[in-house]
Amino acid sequence: MRDFASLGIHKSFITGLSELGIIEPTEIQAQVIPILLKENTDLVGQAQTGTGKTAAYGLPLLAKVDPAINLPQGLILCPTRELSKQVAKQLFKFTKYTEKIFAEAVFGGEKIEKQIIALRRPTHIVVATPGRLIDLVRRKAVDIRQVHTVVMDEADEMLSLGFKKELDEILTLLASVKNKWLFSATLPQGIKQIINTHIRDGSYRIQISGKNVVNKNIKHQFIYCEKTDKHLVLFQLLKNQKENRGIIFCKTKNATKTLVKQLIAKNFSADAIHGDLLQKERNKAMRAFKNEKVQFLVATDLAARGIDVQDLAFVYHFQLPDQVDYYTHRSGRTARAGKEGISLCLITKKERNDLKKIENELNIEFKQKW
Repeated sequence: MRDFASLGIHKSFITGLSELGIIEPTEIQAQVIPILLKENTDLVGQAQTGTGKTAAYGLPLLAKVDPAINLPQGLILCPTRELSKQVAKQLFKFTKYTEKIFAEAVFGGEKIEKQIIALRRPTHIVVATPGRLIDLVRRKAVDIRQVHTVVMDEADEMLSLGFKKELDEILTLLASVKNKWLFSATLPQGIKQIINTHIRDGSYRIQISGKNVVNKNIKHQFIYCEKTDKHLVLFQLLKNQKENRGIIFCKTKNATKTLVKQLIAKNFSADAIHGDLLQKERNKAMRAFKNEKVQFLVATDLAARGIDVQDLAFVYHFQLPDQVDYYTHRSGRTARAGKEGISLCLITKKERNDLKKIENELNIEFKQKW
């Protein structure tokens, strides 16, 4: 059995990992950690969501930080504020029994002045969304001259959210850093351009599970129903879930708003996240869901990435996503950290070909539930 000590992780980190219940490395961790600890290098890692990518890059990054230098030495770029906060929190937990290493999360949607003040404290690692980082650099509010490692987490989502220009600008600014590590569930053309432009030739390429970038612990299911009956079928499914918690995905903001109203009217414990909400409203909804005050979350694809909620039993697709990649990221909200989960699609007979496309591109098989 592999363990973190055999990968080269220091025992002080292992104590913190053990407290978090992280004992045996995942496949991406086992392959990536020894490489990143051993030498300065560029690396591209492709692995499905929920496989422990944060520890795969976070532990080697923490090992490279000198706590005595109170300037940013590591930079982690994330697509969303939720993922930025989650990564910074995870790094804090990893360092419970080590010398103090401070990570600061900065992102759009909050007053920049507050974050500028926070960055005046000792900060060894900056976890940032690309747009906010550029704002801070232009204001000379963050010193990145000592940065030796840049990590791009969920790189494909950063592109889908329109951050390619910002990524190019940041990576050009830091062209001479010793380490550039890119992690992504998928490698669309835009990511390949980033790799060709900014990642050194001959650097490491690690791909987990080959073509199958969807978590193998997820059972993929579907139910045929008329479009007008979808909400009735969903009500029945949710009644059968008892105490289980999960996310229901819709394609549009209007569908999300309508569905959550219907669920609340039927006395289901539900809330929603979509693009029309203010940031504080999104935060409130996510907090309630994470704290188990709400059982079901209805969401657009905005929430498909960077949301790490423990022990979600299922993901339901009330509407199929527009892009196959989105199915990967939606379904990756369940079956995290080695657990099992269900990803179920409500489809009309006309949508069977859309499901076939997902099956073929992701190398998975859907089974009919009813």
